[in-house]
Amino acid sequence: MRSRIDKILLTILLIAFLVSLYLVFLWVPQIKASNVSEQIAQKIFYYHVPSAWLGFLAFFIVFVASVAYLWKRERKYELISVASAEIGVLFITLVLITGPIWAKPVWGIWWTWDARLTSSLILWLIYVAFLMLRRYLPDGSKRANLSAVVGILGFVDVPIVYYSIRWWETQHPKAVMASSEGSLAAPMFIAFMFTLATFTLLYIFLMKKRYQLLVLEDQVNKQFKEMELL
Repeated sequence: MRSRIDKILLTILLIAFLVSLYLVFLWVPQIKASNVSEQIAQKIFYYHVPSAWLGFLAFFIVFVASVAYLWKRERKYELISVASAEIGVLFITLVLITGPIWAKPVWGIWWTWDARLTSSLILWLIYVAFLMLRRYLPDGSKRANLSAVVGILGFVDVPIVYYSIRWWETQHPKAVMASSEGSLAAPMFIAFMFTLATFTLLYIFLMKKRYQLLVLEDQVNKQFKEMELL
């Protein structure tokens, strides 16, 4: 039954990504721009922004699971935080890759140290540090407690990243979703929301599989320790 559900989810994901590619590159009208490279680069928006939103969601799950672990002291919450942190780092990595690709034709440079970009890089570094902490400390309550604290404190940077374009003057474009400063045309909004839903389903699928693997790793490690004691 579990295998069947995974196959169905994977099939839906593949179809959804194909539909997303069609919507973004063929269905949505081209924006008016000074050159073709800017028109093509703007398509990255449909994957850059959902990657950021899912990164924020992943780190919010880390925050919640870390609080739950410190409160309940249950291993499952620790594993949930680890799985979500790994996926969050993946999504923010995509943000840091697609952002410069989009910026180069528009700004003429790959990177600038403005508030949005810098705070995003810091967010990525925080959760990479979270994963490195877990990698190099021995398993036990000390590692679990320290990683939970980092998972909680690290989330402070998420609202900083989100509100940075409102709090400071930045080169990064202002928000167009639910903003008085602009809005998306109907086809762009539909394509964006569909891609966001697809990325959300991807997060759910990856989260499910990664958590299952971590549980299996726990069981294998426990069996090895029991064998060593014999």
